[in-house]
Amino acid sequence: MAVTKRVSGGGLRIWPVGFLVILSACGTDSRPGASAHAPSVPEPSAAISMPLPPPRPMHSPAAPTELVSTINSLSAGFSGKKGIAVRAVDDGWTVEVGGRQRLPQQSVSKLWVAITLLSLRDQGRARLDEPIVVRHEDLTLFHQPIAMLVKGDGYHTTVGELLTRALTQSDNTANDRLLTYVGGPQAVRTMIANKRLGDIRFGPGERLLQAKTAGLTWQPAFAAAGAFQAARNRLDPAARTAALDAYVSDPPDGAAPIAIADALARLARGELLSETSTRILLDTMEASRTGHARLRAAVPSGWTIAHKTGTGQDLGRRNAGFNDVGLLTAPDGRRFAIAVMIGDTTEDIRKRQQLIQNVAAAVAYAAGPPRGPVAVAN
Repeated sequence: MAVTKRVSGGGLRIWPVGFLVILSACGTDSRPGASAHAPSVPEPSAAISMPLPPPRPMHSPAAPTELVSTINSLSAGFSGKKGIAVRAVDDGWTVEVGGRQRLPQQSVSKLWVAITLLSLRDQGRARLDEPIVVRHEDLTLFHQPIAMLVKGDGYHTTVGELLTRALTQSDNTANDRLLTYVGGPQAVRTMIANKRLGDIRFGPGERLLQAKTAGLTWQPAFAAAGAFQAARNRLDPAARTAALDAYVSDPPDGAAPIAIADALARLARGELLSETSTRILLDTMEASRTGHARLRAAVPSGWTIAHKTGTGQDLGRRNAGFNDVGLLTAPDGRRFAIAVMIGDTTEDIRKRQQLIQNVAAAVAYAAGPPRGPVAVAN
């Protein structure tokens, strides 16, 4: 709508209503000083008011009902603290059960170190071909195949090789050396906050995290083969149980499965990294061979998977942290981000593996046959 007003000379000027409202709202009782100048206001042009329809709400499509039922059934049939989240990258629907609670990530957190590194690469502040040395003082604990290569003045390698070892072999020392390179835990936490990845924590690094979870204080001597396990075995069982209880109740590396699935979906859509860095990361994750009996075991022929596993400590029959998260891609190119995290359970390892496999199998089944032409890799 517009308002007309007669001006000097007998002409008519057409004023948009919105313009008049703005002018009246900007009025003030204060008077300008002697040196003040009147603001320059552009002359309004004639406007015709047209009614606009109200904005239409955005709705994600509903998830397949059979998949929702299956995921609920799988969760209900598994004893322990767990969370499952599935996000259809291209179709937009989500299925989750227990997906909004923080569960131990363990080596899933290597993914955030990798994204921090590749973000620095995108900014021109890191190079994958940059030389780097892994020394004896960099050694950590548990799975660290790189340790056998550290001799004399250390193992001379590149940043890119450490990234490959961290993601495809889940090498703890390779990952912790990368963590030092990118600026430490706070640099990773800053990346998580800046990219708005949601309810994802990043812990203090493998040595401090695993030592505290066991009820120990980290010592460099624990890096020697078997030394950490021996020290842990000497602890009072009650002390170990109390330490594990504290870790499970508030894991410093805890994350919500739905946040991880969302991060993977955003990664797949190219929202977190440059096109080249995204391809580097997904190709490296596809080359991973950890967790043979987890998500990968249920991927149908013609599908691909880029994933990262995580496994926590055992105490008797109890395990705290048995995970697999990844991106499943159908032959026609449709993508599904999956996070299956078992935070605390006494179920045996075979049942844990089956839960993860069954989620992947259910997603593939719900996807059905390929839609249209099958995607062909270049």
